[in-house]
Amino acid sequence: MVCKKCEKKLTGVAAPDKWKEGSNNAVAGKGNRKINQNKLLSKSAKIRFNPYETKCKLCKTKVHQQQAHYCQQCAYKRGICAMCGKQVLDTTGYKQSSK
Repeated sequence: MVCKKCEKKLTGVAAPDKWKEGSNNAVAGKGNRKINQNKLLSKSAKIRFNPYETKCKLCKTKVHQQQAHYCQQCAYKRGICAMCGKQVLDTTGYKQSSK
């Protein structure tokens, strides 16, 4: 849940850059990259640094949205904006599980 004010901060496109023919990553076998290598099992996949990774203020799980302070589950359960924490929805009459 995101309020109207924070909706402007959301990014529009997931992958804004197009893949171009002849770019650095288009040539196979160049540098340290092996041909037909599974990138999920490589060493670099296990040692990733994500500077935008934050944790939920309430449950301490990873937040999947940039600039958000609360995860979607906690924001929906409490009826607050995931980015700023402002009350968006009144959940007093709702019957919600405590997961």
